[in-house]
Amino acid sequence: METIARGVHARVSGDRIVEAWFSGHREPFKTPPGRQAKGLEGRAILAVHRTGKHIVCELGRANGGLVDGSDKQPDAQWIVHLGMTGRLLVTTPEGPVVDHTHARLRLESGREIRFVDPRRFGRLELRELSSAAGFIGAGKEPLTIGAAEFAELFRGRKLAIKAALLNQTLLTGVGNIYADESLFHAGIRPRRRAGRLTRAELERLRLGLRTVLEHAIRLGGSSVSDYVDADGVKGFFQLEHCVYLRTGEPCRRCETPILRILVAGRGTHYCPKCQI
Repeated sequence: METIARGVHARVSGDRIVEAWFSGHREPFKTPPGRQAKGLEGRAILAVHRTGKHIVCELGRANGGLVDGSDKQPDAQWIVHLGMTGRLLVTTPEGPVVDHTHARLRLESGREIRFVDPRRFGRLELRELSSAAGFIGAGKEPLTIGAAEFAELFRGRKLAIKAALLNQTLLTGVGNIYADESLFHAGIRPRRRAGRLTRAELERLRLGLRTVLEHAIRLGGSSVSDYVDADGVKGFFQLEHCVYLRTGEPCRRCETPILRILVAGRGTHYCPKCQI
């Protein structure tokens, strides 16, 4: 999400939405498509950022001043959740419109923002800030949380640490891949009870999670399914996975075969020697 949000921001920040088109499918729309189209057209895109697992486009007033002039205060938000197979792309009008395209925002620059989602598990929402609060994630931000606050999140919790990492009310934006990889870097088995981890173990996990996420962002994310960045280019972090989807392959540290188990209903990968 961070890679996509940064890519979209770099390409469309300061642009203006001229026209919005939405498909006839009802599943992707948290806000009715007609209302979204009417509410989006004429708005300047002030910024694009990630909040948890959502991409948030901060929008100026409809037909307001220039972004570099009088219209820097957000008046609305376009909130995009990609679900399992969603993609948010920046392209030109001549670019082929692929199947399962559910949104096309034509911009003043001539570019288009497109939302593509084959399985339609993603969601699109327009939020008017004059009548609703801005979108915020439920959990803490893993890239900036401090040691004491991180440790407090897990104090007394009986659930497995892998399940705790995926709980978006605790930490926002941590997915299955990065939970597995951060636990490997911290040397912690995924089924261990979160509340029984020592302060030292939790600090290793906090730093490992930050390291994994920052490295993945630099490499453009992990393309193990439908993920691509804002230009439709696949990421490369999957080439450096230490455990995720490497069942039976030798550990990159000790050569012990990687094991796969289920934790909280999610496929979970770990090294039985390096993780204790």
